[in-house]
Amino acid sequence: MANIDAKTVSQLRKMTGAGMMECKKALVESGGDLDKAVDILRTSGAAKAAKRAGREVKDGVIHPYIHPGAKLGVLLEVDCETDFVARTPDFQEFCHDVAMHIAAEDPLAVRIEDLDSNLVEKERSIYKEQAKQSGKPEKILDKIIDGKMEKFYSQSVLLRQAFVKDTDKTIEDLLKELIGKLGENIQIARFVRFKVGG
Repeated sequence: MANIDAKTVSQLRKMTGAGMMECKKALVESGGDLDKAVDILRTSGAAKAAKRAGREVKDGVIHPYIHPGAKLGVLLEVDCETDFVARTPDFQEFCHDVAMHIAAEDPLAVRIEDLDSNLVEKERSIYKEQAKQSGKPEKILDKIIDGKMEKFYSQSVLLRQAFVKDTDKTIEDLLKELIGKLGENIQIARFVRFKVGG
């Protein structure tokens, strides 16, 4: 078993924001490998998020973000279970980061099912026509269309977008990490993005 020192535990805490005991456990499990320990903590955060997904969210915040220059702004609603969690620095920082991300990336909806069905159909039919014209075999056309739709979702749907401050993570990954850390069901409810003249 690897000898895990306090400095390594502290470093992992800074990287992930997870609790001290969780960090130590992940480091023991990974044999002292920091990168593997991060993956272990991300996986456990996702598992905790899945367990809490059914719990009711009846508190939260409306977070305003005004981009420097005051020509672009976002109002974001993020819901959680208690007022206590809504006031924590981690929750507030998450809201700020997501609102700033929305200002930068201009998503169309929070989740896939929130997208306008006419828009989804229009995109699919464009990709279908492109796939037909590509001259590729008929049997792989559906895979090509599905691949292009996935790309469309990753560009248009907030939870699927790569986070502007860390493109290795999606907004959904960030959300799952926050749920794992704070121990409550948290949901991005909705947002509005305002742009001067737009």
